[in-house]
Amino acid sequence: MSTSSTTNHPYPAPDGVLIGHLTPGTDAWEEARTGLTITATEIAAVVGLSPWLSRFTLWHKKAGLRVAPFEMTPAIEWGTRLEDAVALKWEEEHPGMLAAPAGTWRNRDREWQRATPDRLVYPQPANEFEIPDRADSLLEVKTSPMGDDWGPDGADDGVPVWYRCQAIWQMDTLGLHRVYFAVLISGHDYREYVVDYDEDEAKILRDAAEQFLDDVRQGNRPPIDGADDTYQTIRVQPDGFDDVDVEIPLDEAARYEIAQQQMAAAKTELNAAKSLVLDRIGTGRRAVANGRRIAYRIPKPDGTTKSLNPYKQKEAA
Repeated sequence: MSTSSTTNHPYPAPDGVLIGHLTPGTDAWEEARTGLTITATEIAAVVGLSPWLSRFTLWHKKAGLRVAPFEMTPAIEWGTRLEDAVALKWEEEHPGMLAAPAGTWRNRDREWQRATPDRLVYPQPANEFEIPDRADSLLEVKTSPMGDDWGPDGADDGVPVWYRCQAIWQMDTLGLHRVYFAVLISGHDYREYVVDYDEDEAKILRDAAEQFLDDVRQGNRPPIDGADDTYQTIRVQPDGFDDVDVEIPLDEAARYEIAQQQMAAAKTELNAAKSLVLDRIGTGRRAVANGRRIAYRIPKPDGTTKSLNPYKQKEAA
């Protein structure tokens, strides 16, 4: 039987409570994710491990304060467009298993714990009239332009820590014990990974989430950090403009001025370093040092260079 990955199926539910099949970006979807709740995509920010969202920004969002508006990037757009195709590839690689749209869920005992997995995984029914047993796992579909954050195909530790947090939270929300990852890298490199439930990790995340939500209730704002989205959040806080002088601490003034000077010097040094690397690459594609990839060149149609981009280097184990 040919099964579409985009069809909603009336299959038995996991232990969580289904809120609904909500379209990302709609008012209903946003409502299910705002207020004093923590979703699977937010839990990594709670523990300070998200590369996209800071604790500072998440705190403001949960407190009902202003944050910078969501911006649809090409990476997000194409990740959404390719999700069904990658999910179908996973189904083809796993005969006897069906990945059906999951919807938005909350934990049965903790109403504030939310998750919107990409797919629920069921045993493939023998025919279209048979209803399979309850879902036993989840499928997460990801796309990545370069894949530097992902390990080798099938590696036990191949999933980036922020996605591992997401997977543990999803399982803890729905009462399941395995998440499969189907990942498309650079548009052609397909990889798979598995994350199994870990009660100790789940408890760490739950405790951190409860403390975070309590800090929101108590008005305990996280300290300002160096994340770009923290700066964007602070930018949108003022409501008005007063043409007055505001006295600030001397140490903060010195930190700002020194950082400005260091940035100017770093920019000059970076330009020199990029020029040296690009000159070495010439008409090539990548710069390597002792077998390690350092940077890659993106050419224009005429062969000249559009940009030189660094490879992200993982921390040594």
